[in-house]
Amino acid sequence: MIRIELAQLNPVVGGMAANSRKIIDVIQSSGADLVVFPELVLTGYPPEDLLLRHDFQEAVQAALQKVARACTDTVAILGAPLRNRNGHLVNAAVVLENGKIKGWHEKIILPNYGVFDEKRYFVSGQTPYSFELKGVRIALAVCEDLWCEDHIDSRFRQEHAEQIQRVQADYAAIEADILVSINASPYHQRKTEIRKQVLSRCARNSGKPIVYVNMTGGQDELVFDGQSMLIDAEGEFIAKMPAFTQGTAVVCFDEATRQFNDLGTLQTNGATLVEETRHTYDALVHAVRDYVAKNGFKGVVMGLSGGIDSALTLAIAADAVGTENVLALLMPSRYTSDISNQEARHQCDQLGVDCRTLPIESPHTAFEELLKEYLDIVEGDLTCQNIQARCRGVMLMAYSNHTGRLLLTTGNKSEMAMGYATLYGDMAGGFAPLKDVSKHWIYRLSEYRNTLSEAIPPGVIERAPSAELAPDQRDSDSLPPYEILDGILESYIEQDRSAEEIIAEGYPEDVVIDVIKRVNRNEYKRRQSPPGPKISRRAFGRERRYPITSAYS
Repeated sequence: MIRIELAQLNPVVGGMAANSRKIIDVIQSSGADLVVFPELVLTGYPPEDLLLRHDFQEAVQAALQKVARACTDTVAILGAPLRNRNGHLVNAAVVLENGKIKGWHEKIILPNYGVFDEKRYFVSGQTPYSFELKGVRIALAVCEDLWCEDHIDSRFRQEHAEQIQRVQADYAAIEADILVSINASPYHQRKTEIRKQVLSRCARNSGKPIVYVNMTGGQDELVFDGQSMLIDAEGEFIAKMPAFTQGTAVVCFDEATRQFNDLGTLQTNGATLVEETRHTYDALVHAVRDYVAKNGFKGVVMGLSGGIDSALTLAIAADAVGTENVLALLMPSRYTSDISNQEARHQCDQLGVDCRTLPIESPHTAFEELLKEYLDIVEGDLTCQNIQARCRGVMLMAYSNHTGRLLLTTGNKSEMAMGYATLYGDMAGGFAPLKDVSKHWIYRLSEYRNTLSEAIPPGVIERAPSAELAPDQRDSDSLPPYEILDGILESYIEQDRSAEEIIAEGYPEDVVIDVIKRVNRNEYKRRQSPPGPKISRRAFGRERRYPITSAYS
């Protein structure tokens, strides 16, 4: 029997010194025979083009040797980029024992779709690596190696069918008592259910129980949810670690019975199901918290309008960095309703957030008067509306510059898809928590947050959405009803369906054609938007890459 410690860590990309200290602390405090860390935990994931730098690679190797020297009483498995015996860079699961590198597994299936771009940096391994520890034979895998026939991306699966089948056969044939898989698997909705299905089938096909260790933490547009888990040889879920939590857990593995025992702090009750709304909200909080902390900001600043998007953003920010580190600016215009101001102040009082009011009438009027000499500006037209948004953007950025706070933008995925946002206005900022959150999810998350404590005034949730940049303005003046819009956008953006296929689902033809045209036309805006956390199956930004200039329709 061996004791295995699952180390679900939150590394910082490029922070080898801090990451290695964290790893060594776990190793030195461990009483387990084996400690398992996530994929590329030494560098953080994804290191992207840092991997192309020679000085970066040298720093990685120095950190790896330092960690190896700490492995005197405990064997460790950790993820790191490594030069193999042929001099090629590989994504490796490295085994450290008695102060040395005992061996390593080279990741075989390199993902090259969605947010992944591993073929840019690594070469594929050929066969699984295994080693023995106290009479237990352990085979290693890195993330995608086990994502075989149920692969999340069907095109990738088709293109790599032969390689995937060979890897499946290799894991079934290898002499081993247990499979240990290290991962940097980003979160999106329903991801845990998908992982369980994949791991269950892999365990059954290989006939081996699986220890699955995943990373946690936010990294730019990605959020890693942890939820490291155990699967038995029959494919049954045994237990898992909590979501969005850094920590360790120890479990015993009996090679005679091939069973996991003494599960300790691992969660077993209901751990096979994801409470989707809670995990989505936690992902957004986690993303904001880590982006602020890892980039050294002193807190956050944001504009609060009295609408539901900014109200949800404020709640997320307060939960992420603490109410004392959040500054909300109310910037009413001549079109801002009294109820908007009242609801915004009420929410700040409710949460205990510092709230300041800066009316924009003076700069708005000054810009109008200046531009009227050169442009035929009409009260309430698009030019006038955008001037207001840009006045607010200037003021928000001034506060960000002066206080060292990160400016959060408040736009949602539905608006960004349609270009219903102002460049250098409400799109100005450093991080966009709701960038991948569609409007119907805005309401669901707001209602969920209020089940924890009252954070978003009910009147904000119940009001009709409005940008309040023109008299009596409503979102419905410029956009289809959100319940229709979000369905079309999901089909077009996340599922790559054509106009004909979407119309066949029952959506009005004229609305579908208009929505698709506007999505395509506004790619140039999205290209200039700040990063935000991915929580859907397909997000704007690094995952959905469409040309700005394109004649295809």
